[in-house]
Amino acid sequence: MFDPINEINNYKRELNFIRRNIKPAKEMIFSLAKMESELITESTYVHFKELQDNISQASDSSDSYREILSDQLNIYHVTISSKLNDIMKFLTVFSVVFIPLTFIAGIYGTNFNNVPKLHYQYSYYIMWGVMLVVAFSMLIYFRRKKWL
Repeated sequence: MFDPINEINNYKRELNFIRRNIKPAKEMIFSLAKMESELITESTYVHFKELQDNISQASDSSDSYREILSDQLNIYHVTISSKLNDIMKFLTVFSVVFIPLTFIAGIYGTNFNNVPKLHYQYSYYIMWGVMLVVAFSMLIYFRRKKWL
């Protein structure tokens, strides 16, 4: 199974390892290029300059890759948050629809003798009709608001 977080963290570890090794090499090459010694000829300084350019480019590349990985991690977190927000929105709409239905069922499901319309022959169907009208009207309202 593909796990983007572990993949990104592995790349970050590798980049940190590379950066830890580039930094001392960069310092060493820059100090060698500045060093004056009889063992280092004028033609060797050209190679030191090329090494300085290469190590600077490697350092810059590792920094840019590190930024890219951080951006990828942020994109992943934003995607996960967006999915979680969609789920929470659905659950909230679901709760908002069923809370009034539970309230209506709670009132008319108490079985007391002096509850209005309890002894009416069609009260059960009227209660279901009211509950369905409430549920569908809330769903239509949420659709028009583009919350669902």
